[in-house]
Amino acid sequence: MNASYRNDGKRILQVAQSPYAAEVDLAGLDHHPRSAAVLDPVSVADVLRNAFVYPPHSIYRDVKLSTYGFDPGQDMSGAPDFRFEYGGMPPAETADDPGCDYVDAYHRRLCDAVDRVSVSMRRPWMLQSGGKDSTSLAIAMAERRPETCCITYLGGREENEVDSARAIARQLGLRHEVLECDPGRAYDRYLALVDQMPLLTADFALLSYADLMAEIVAEGGDGIVDGLGSDVYFGAPVARRQRLLMLLARHLRLPRLLFTAPLTGSSFKLCFALGTLQMDAFERFFPGSRFSDAEVDELLGRAIAAQSRARLELFRAEIGRMPTVHARRVLSIVISESAEAFAKGLYTAHAAGLRMAYPFCDKTLRDWVAGGIPASLRVDRRTGANKVLVRQHIARHFGALPYVAGKGSFRFDLCGLAAARYEQVHAFAQQTRAVVPGAVAWLERHRKWLDNKYHASRFYLLAVTLPWLHSRMVGQAASPRRRQA
Repeated sequence: MNASYRNDGKRILQVAQSPYAAEVDLAGLDHHPRSAAVLDPVSVADVLRNAFVYPPHSIYRDVKLSTYGFDPGQDMSGAPDFRFEYGGMPPAETADDPGCDYVDAYHRRLCDAVDRVSVSMRRPWMLQSGGKDSTSLAIAMAERRPETCCITYLGGREENEVDSARAIARQLGLRHEVLECDPGRAYDRYLALVDQMPLLTADFALLSYADLMAEIVAEGGDGIVDGLGSDVYFGAPVARRQRLLMLLARHLRLPRLLFTAPLTGSSFKLCFALGTLQMDAFERFFPGSRFSDAEVDELLGRAIAAQSRARLELFRAEIGRMPTVHARRVLSIVISESAEAFAKGLYTAHAAGLRMAYPFCDKTLRDWVAGGIPASLRVDRRTGANKVLVRQHIARHFGALPYVAGKGSFRFDLCGLAAARYEQVHAFAQQTRAVVPGAVAWLERHRKWLDNKYHASRFYLLAVTLPWLHSRMVGQAASPRRRQA
């Protein structure tokens, strides 16, 4: 439920944006006033530094978000308390019940969750990445919503799971489609939606979702089922590479010339390592290559990155309460998920007039997994493999599937976007000088290095952020999109 509060005589709109709590309603933002004055510059810094706005803030000064971990009854414009619901649970010693078929119990709960979240959809589509969650979800969708069409987004050849995803859908009797990334087409589709997108996020799959939304609307779909949400209660172990990156994150300030020097400017690995040295260790959990604090200050023409970094202090007590690095990683997911991972689907679906549903956020399912199954069915302590019960669910239907260990297909061709749309993004940078005065200079200085994915990632952040800001700096509030009947 959304609410309004008064703060220093000003009206603050508070939006409940947690799919774990209820279906998210963003309609209250459809007529939000548009001018540069309503934009929060610290939130713009958040997006450039981490690809999302730190909750409970939003890109607007007068809009706050109640996301997972916050009590929605609190006034988010003050100093709200944040608490990770499952974070204090021990690694847990739920006794194994030899009489319980945990796979069957999980399957029934997941099917019931599918029923609850998709009841209003007549023509559901499911985002099928080819990973564990989407495969397990496809099994439930096939049982309860067999008319579902699965769609896989092929963003890069190095993570091509299309054959596996297609085979899974075919065996389940579900229709399956593939959308191959065309960066220019995806960007055009994003620009067609941006005026209707209620808030700003810059998740690195946002353009993939904008591309998918347009495709699903064109095919007559009215709702989307997404497999996000289970890391919060199943857990997300930290791999050796992630541990190393955390050790490298020293919050140093390095000369910008290092990143465009002959030996480093074209090397993704070197730039990524140098970029990590400039990061906060906890913020290194957030995905992707982003702008350093010094770059953000240059882009926004003032010393502002420190104010963005200070927003992390709201979560420090809870970070300190986490007993392991694995728990801290899950907490990082909790903090960013509603404002980034869920937001990319919620905002683009709202703009396209589609419903968005997340069965893994279902309270009955997540409470049962968190407190009703042995810890060994969440994470295998010997191998470090997570979501053991999900793997067993898949194995019962398909046997051992090698792709389960790999990543999904919902990536985006970052370098291709830079090659296809540099001039267009440069024009947006000129039009948004009042908010991001340093963007033109950054683009011109880095143009020759945009075939390096490190620099192309930062180009992507500008490509997403600048047109959204421009749409809010000019004109009146957009007319709301109607959901499909």
